[in-house]
Amino acid sequence: MLQLFKKKSDGIVIGAPVKGKAVPISEVNDPTFGEEILGKGVAIIPADGKIYAPADGRIELLFDTMHAVSMTTDDGVELLIHIGLETVTLKGEHFTAHKTTGDTVKKGDLLITVDLEAVKAAGFDVITPMVVCNTGDYQAVEAVTGADVEPGESVLKIKNTVSSGVRS
Repeated sequence: MLQLFKKKSDGIVIGAPVKGKAVPISEVNDPTFGEEILGKGVAIIPADGKIYAPADGRIELLFDTMHAVSMTTDDGVELLIHIGLETVTLKGEHFTAHKTTGDTVKKGDLLITVDLEAVKAAGFDVITPMVVCNTGDYQAVEAVTGADVEPGESVLKIKNTVSSGVRS
């Protein structure tokens, strides 16, 4: 009986992966993110270089260059967190991983640290998009933007799909 009530929730809430200002994904100066090619999401202009797990889940891939991480939340949301734009070319310089591919994480676990000032000095934009790669599995993915956020504060609200005649 408790499972029935869980399915009727208002949806899934994803927290901010980093402290900073939450902005619409359309403000990301890269069409892959800004035009939502990979899915809907949100971007954070980071105020510090600590990247945290935005939800409980599993790390599916920590890129060797540590500039991005993909994870699947316990609710099945497939997330990509991409630290900065074109930062793959840094080949891991200025990035330190604290988790790795296959790790189970809890919301708030430290995933990656990055020296933002060094990345900026190297000429890179540090805006950090977080995208729901399986956007099509949900009724709606809505970003909460326009405010400064702390890690873990709600930045994405995901409405579950309608299935088996039961609205979620």
